Amino acid sequence: MARDDKKANGGPALDAVSLAIVEQLQEDGRRPYAAIGKAVGLSEAAVRQRVQKLLEQGAMQIVAVTDPLTVGLLRQAMLGINVEGDLEPVADALAEMEEVAYAVITAGSFDLIVEVVCEDDAHLHEVINKRIRTLPGVRSTESFVYLKLRKQTYTWGTR
Repeated sequence: MARDDKKANGGPALDAVSLAIVEQLQEDGRRPYAAIGKAVGLSEAAVRQRVQKLLEQGAMQIVAVTDPLTVGLLRQAMLGINVEGDLEPVADALAEMEEVAYAVITAGSFDLIVEVVCEDDAHLHEVINKRIRTLPGVRSTESFVYLKLRKQTYTWGTR
């Protein structure tokens, strides 16, 4: 990732201290600001201020990550989607769907890739058949149903 004035995606680059704060929170999202401050060389108040700025900028989120199976969401799938025309309206419509956990515009075999999390197979079928395939511009979909989740992590650091 570029560390100059802007990141590759056009957002502001983070300085070394902000990157260290993000790494601390990726290890433990409930870590006290005082402990983070000690680790990165800032006061508790300065850490609080930086975290608030990172949240406001959209540089990070602090959330509870659940195992979908334990909260009754028994079916997950990745969908490859091909679109005719402008990708943006389709991507925006997908991003608005509650069941869509992840949506990206891609280069390659698919125009869009989305991850959907559903209650069961019937729910997944309804989402794909009645809501995604009927979106204007959607030409085709290919489903990759998850059989077993081997790894799910959000602690990739700030490389």
